[in-house]
Amino acid sequence: MNNINSNVAEKAISVEEQSQMKIGSYRWTICALLFFATTINYIDRQVLGILAPTLQKDIGWNDIDYGYIVTAFQAAYAIGLLVFGRIIDKVGTKIGYTISIALWSVAAMEHALVKTVFGFGFARFSLGLGESGNFPAAIKSTAEWFPKKERALATGLFNSGANIGAVVAPLVVPWITLTWGWQEAFIFTGLLGFIWVVLWVWKYEIPERHKKLSKSELAYINSDPPEEEVVKIPWLQLLRYKQTWAFVIGKFLTDPIWWFYLYWLPLFLNKRYNLDLANLGLPLIVIYTMTSIGSIGGGWLSGVFIKRGWSINKGRKIVMLICAVLVVPIVFASVVPEWWAVLLIGLAAAAHQGWSANIFTTASDMFPKKAVASVVGLGGMAGSIGGMLIATAAGFILQITGGQYLILFIICGSAYLIALLIFHALAPKMEVAKI
Repeated sequence: MNNINSNVAEKAISVEEQSQMKIGSYRWTICALLFFATTINYIDRQVLGILAPTLQKDIGWNDIDYGYIVTAFQAAYAIGLLVFGRIIDKVGTKIGYTISIALWSVAAMEHALVKTVFGFGFARFSLGLGESGNFPAAIKSTAEWFPKKERALATGLFNSGANIGAVVAPLVVPWITLTWGWQEAFIFTGLLGFIWVVLWVWKYEIPERHKKLSKSELAYINSDPPEEEVVKIPWLQLLRYKQTWAFVIGKFLTDPIWWFYLYWLPLFLNKRYNLDLANLGLPLIVIYTMTSIGSIGGGWLSGVFIKRGWSINKGRKIVMLICAVLVVPIVFASVVPEWWAVLLIGLAAAAHQGWSANIFTTASDMFPKKAVASVVGLGGMAGSIGGMLIATAAGFILQITGGQYLILFIICGSAYLIALLIFHALAPKMEVAKI
């Protein structure tokens, strides 16, 4: 009997393997390219934060100047989110993605040529404008190359490049800087983008025109039923709904906290614990490794609750509450020993990613498909505007208090609870908006 079962299992595996072989797997090569683009995206945006303590001494800027430099990136990123999606829709993913990464790679290398606050602000603005095209291009490429049943997996895989980039940068950038200089760190990371562009132009084409794609894989990619006609909904119409404001305010209050971590943590660790460039890498790697766990765990936990019979409203908000509470201990990060601070910040950053996974999902919970992208766009813009405000505010707070981070960590620790209260007040039952 066991032999019969074994033979049946072997035949089933054989059939499955043969089916995969017949379908082909070139689409996963495209997913790998999207993964590496996202990794480079996060490496390039993190270089300035890692080098901030060094540049502050070499260039001579103060905390207010640095706040303005970070604000320039956020302003360009907000603008880019509004316009780059339309550009990519018009010219296509191959050309659109090439323009995006070429622009941000040139901007990354520009940093090596400037020596003033204005120069760094201009370079950061250019970088933000180029980098804003990454996710619209990657998401559109995924839609072109994967059937719906594989898109979530493909998106999760390429999006994990953000966490990898956040870990790789603290490993590579200090070594390059200590070996050759900070200018070379910007040049080297910028060159990575041009290497990617060569591979993208060589390997990418829409499935219908790709010469290396088998007919069976093309049929599999196009196996979904025809989609309904997309109806564009004006933003002003969406602003009539409380659910829109719940999502937008939630993003406005909490996205800036993540931007604060990206740009100000190296300065905090340098000023509070005297960690120089050679010793910043390990704490940052620990923090961003913890964020990967939070990102996956937050999405998984709400799914577990909902599968157990909880309502979507209860499942999402309970996880958001857990994440909001886990952020609170960061208020003590500036008054505890070094590694306790690293763990508290890592816990808060991980909780942010868990929060982010759930608040993003509430957009699709509360809105019909035809409106989700527009609502997410509004939330992303609000988050970027919030990032501009906290970058400028952080510079002034640190300058006035002599580099004390307590007020900023109190803001970080309280933002999520305030956001959840407002979210619940505006969308108590998370009902679907009737558009």
